[in-house]
Amino acid sequence: MGLPLRKSKTYPSITSVRVGENTVTAVMSDGREVSIPVAWFPRLANATKKQLKNFEISPSGYGIHWPDIDEDISVKAFLD
Repeated sequence: MGLPLRKSKTYPSITSVRVGENTVTAVMSDGREVSIPVAWFPRLANATKKQLKNFEISPSGYGIHWPDIDEDISVKAFLD
């Protein structure tokens, strides 16, 4: 008898991002707005305001990248 098959979880994509003083807020393709603390990510917590504002949403919409500090956050960090 094998293990039961699990359905893979599907995630909405990130459509826009706001970086505040203490939070990163992602707007999802399903309409949700989800915030996570900057403090969870030491590179973000130690970054300058200019570095925090320089981010890119991945072409697929499943991640955010800060090139100045080499930090990446996936959509999973917001939803899991």
